[in-house]
Amino acid sequence: MPLCTLLWGCSDEIPMVNLGIDDVYYISRMQKLDLHPALTGERYEWYVNDSLASVEKDYIFLAGEENNYKMELKIIDPETPYDFSFYIHVLHEEIEYSPYISKVYEYCPAPGQFVNEMPRYEEGDTYADMLRKAEESISGTNDIMITLGGYGGYVTFGFDHTVINVPDEYDFRIWGNAFYELLNPEERGGSAEPGIVMVSYDTNCNGVPDDEWYELAGSEYFKPETRHNYTITYSRPDPDIIPEEDDTGFLDNVKYIPWIDSEGSKGYISKNTFHSQSYYPLWITDDRLTFSGTCLASNSVDLGGMGSYYVLYAYDWGYVDNHPNDYSDLNSFDISRAVDNEGNPVNIPGVDFIRVYTGLNQYCGWLGETSTELSRAQDLHLENPGVPLPNPLTKNQKQYKIK
Repeated sequence: MPLCTLLWGCSDEIPMVNLGIDDVYYISRMQKLDLHPALTGERYEWYVNDSLASVEKDYIFLAGEENNYKMELKIIDPETPYDFSFYIHVLHEEIEYSPYISKVYEYCPAPGQFVNEMPRYEEGDTYADMLRKAEESISGTNDIMITLGGYGGYVTFGFDHTVINVPDEYDFRIWGNAFYELLNPEERGGSAEPGIVMVSYDTNCNGVPDDEWYELAGSEYFKPETRHNYTITYSRPDPDIIPEEDDTGFLDNVKYIPWIDSEGSKGYISKNTFHSQSYYPLWITDDRLTFSGTCLASNSVDLGGMGSYYVLYAYDWGYVDNHPNDYSDLNSFDISRAVDNEGNPVNIPGVDFIRVYTGLNQYCGWLGETSTELSRAQDLHLENPGVPLPNPLTKNQKQYKIK
């Protein structure tokens, strides 16, 4: 949980000298110090080691390295100017941080063939129960796969510290279950079910993922075939509907879960013969589930031509469950790729919350819906003996420019 110290302490008797900020602070690395000056002015300037860091009234200090930092706040005002210097001593944490997931904040899968199985739903389970099961699955090095279901289904997680945005380096890595097919592995086709990554910085310091979210722009973000501000709504399956099979014998209810999207398209998540449980999250009481975000272009090709052999090709980089886990650089992420809703680059010092959602609305016959799965995540700036780090950025990603 981020350390966010609120510093007000104003006084009516001596307003000119009580700034509400102490002379010295001691905090752990990768933890935040929330600074709120009690005095006001026309403009504000915060300096860290003599370098301008912010021009906002309030400032959140965050450092990944142990050191002594000289701080200066200038309140620029023709009537009451103020210049105050103080120090922040950043220390090593008393209890070593874990490089892996420590908390799952949200688990909201869309309907899919592995829903209610990964993790397993048991009769009577509530949302809190399923959230706990998701956390138990992907925390630490448990490496138990969870599904996000069809398009839009998501999970939100975090670490026991803020993941620092280090320039020109990958910042965190996420494991999925993608693989390349054996016949033509060099074409990077097989089972790639890309999940889009969102990040959020806890600017209000309340430890809850209710701050603004930013997408990490992957290789497909600016392509014309990528759809932004896409929305889909799934409906609970009708228990009275008569199941309708397809000709292959693999689908026993082709109109199982209906959906409609923001473009007016309609379709179904079919039920196949391999998974007989409910595909609709059984702990959810709502009859409709709506998800929004970026929707990637289809990556599947029916090489058999008869719906019998689908190959899902990986995008270049920037997505979860897109390349096999052996390719550490292609499963790692740079916080500097963060963009806002308009695609403009956003500079954030670190992230406290990470969200992954299924990025494709795609159904592939007997293979079922394209659904992102994941099992683990790691902060790449913390030591983890025996696991090689992919830093620095690969040539392809360093050449990629956010517009």
